Amino acid sequence: MLNELNQVIDYIEDHLTDDNLSLEIIAEHAGVSDYHFRKVFFYLSGLTLSEYIKYRKLSEAYQDLLNGEKVTDIAFKYGYQSIEGFTRAFKKWSGILPSEVIKNNVNKSFPKLSFIITVKGGNTMEFRIEDKPAFNFVGVSKRVPMQFEGINNEIVQLAKSITAEQKEAMHALQNMPPQEIVNVSYDADTRFQKEEGGLTHLIGVLTTENHVGNGLEKIPMEACSWAVFPNEGVFPATLQQTMAKAYSEWLPVSNYELVDAPVFSFTKMDQQVAGYAYCEVWIPVRKK
Repeated sequence: MLNELNQVIDYIEDHLTDDNLSLEIIAEHAGVSDYHFRKVFFYLSGLTLSEYIKYRKLSEAYQDLLNGEKVTDIAFKYGYQSIEGFTRAFKKWSGILPSEVIKNNVNKSFPKLSFIITVKGGNTMEFRIEDKPAFNFVGVSKRVPMQFEGINNEIVQLAKSITAEQKEAMHALQNMPPQEIVNVSYDADTRFQKEEGGLTHLIGVLTTENHVGNGLEKIPMEACSWAVFPNEGVFPATLQQTMAKAYSEWLPVSNYELVDAPVFSFTKMDQQVAGYAYCEVWIPVRKK
């Protein structure tokens, strides 16, 4: 996986000025789905992919300004639609206006990333591998902003919008473990937009039934193996930390690779301790 990530970094570097640079194209070079790749990248680097590309473009723009190129030419070279938009982004990143670069004669850069494995001693990560036959995710979905940390308020609103009738229908269809209400994210934006774009989030159940009735969405899943990571602690921080470690620490050194399918999770809140929960993260994988 690290080799693929470094190949992707090289690809981005060679195409910083391309108008059609998209997450879909980048993810193809990593051999995983765009959403999986975005998560792997974020958890390994601490940056969203769009942030990294933006900072690399601005860093190269800074060097171009030092070399005496015109602001107008540089702005359009790196995909900005106006001088004003480039100037705002440049000042926010560098602290100065493009016109001040030559006068200040101070170099500022954001270097190209390189991914390596760093073994962190002693900590074990609990997981299990489960094989599942073909099934369907069935539930209620909504387009939400992409967010890897903190509480996503749009998902909270989605949960509140589920009607009693929909809950009853999901309960009647549910016939596969885990016998829990699950959260499924998929169909992420593949082009770089403002911030990180959005994805579709579904709250629902697992079922082998094909007729789901009105008011519920169905996502068919092929037979697959899943790496399951149980975790217990403060919600949602512990769940998100487990997700991060699964992608950044377990996956690069495991004998498994990602499958192009949604990740899902479930949460069981502790009734005795406020804000405490047992959760499981299910990541689709196959043996290398």
